[in-house]
Amino acid sequence: MTYVPGQQHGRRPKIFVAGDSEAVTRPNSYLPMAGWAQALPLFLTDAVEVVNCARARASSKSFRERGRLQWILDNLEPGDYLLFGFGQIDWKTDPGLHTDPFSTFLEHMRAYVDGVRERQGHPVIYLPYERRRIDRHGNVARFLGDYPVAARQLAEDEHVPVVDMYGQSMQWWEELGPEATKSVFMYLRRGEPLLKDVLDGDNVHLRAEGAIECARFVARSMLEQGIVPSHWGRDLDRTRFSYDEMGWLDEETFEHRTTSRVSQFPGT
Repeated sequence: MTYVPGQQHGRRPKIFVAGDSEAVTRPNSYLPMAGWAQALPLFLTDAVEVVNCARARASSKSFRERGRLQWILDNLEPGDYLLFGFGQIDWKTDPGLHTDPFSTFLEHMRAYVDGVRERQGHPVIYLPYERRRIDRHGNVARFLGDYPVAARQLAEDEHVPVVDMYGQSMQWWEELGPEATKSVFMYLRRGEPLLKDVLDGDNVHLRAEGAIECARFVARSMLEQGIVPSHWGRDLDRTRFSYDEMGWLDEETFEHRTTSRVSQFPGT
């Protein structure tokens, strides 16, 4: 399926991203941790703008009920995209976060699809990457359980394109193995300082190197499936990036984006 984005009055189309801490754009105090959506602009041209609305500790339920989805819908115009995926937090027992894969999770995820389509935008579901949980035989544990299965089911039922970062990550982590995966997850290297907001030995969040590869996969998948126009892609085969290109935020900007991208009248 090929989508042709609208560009009313020369307006640059947007790709909004909704998700949790795997995708969030980090402030400087988290170096070298980065969210994969933070790196997505590295592989897209200036023809499109990435608006990363992902937030740490967000489930499909909390992101919606706290007004973050509504903020996106309020700012989304015909021809824009919403790239969204959840599951890393939905399993938690906190009633403000928890969803069941084949009931409440699907209900919330469907609201994202319906809201975008009502505004003549393009919903795209991504399946989050799997955590780094690898046994001594190199097998990756399926921590996310049924959430990726449920999301794919929704995508099929509603004819929504899917970016399968989950399946790709399972392959990557198994190929790399227990030790080499530390080079993409948040494990500090010799001489790197431990900043106040970083946990060394983090098996959930990525270093910039891992974020870049996940973003590369997302961009390539969207381009190859014809989800976005082919001329939006760039540097898909580039191998070297500097940290200066990653776009870590200063604390003031990070705080402003966190608090301002919330609707005062969230839809439920």
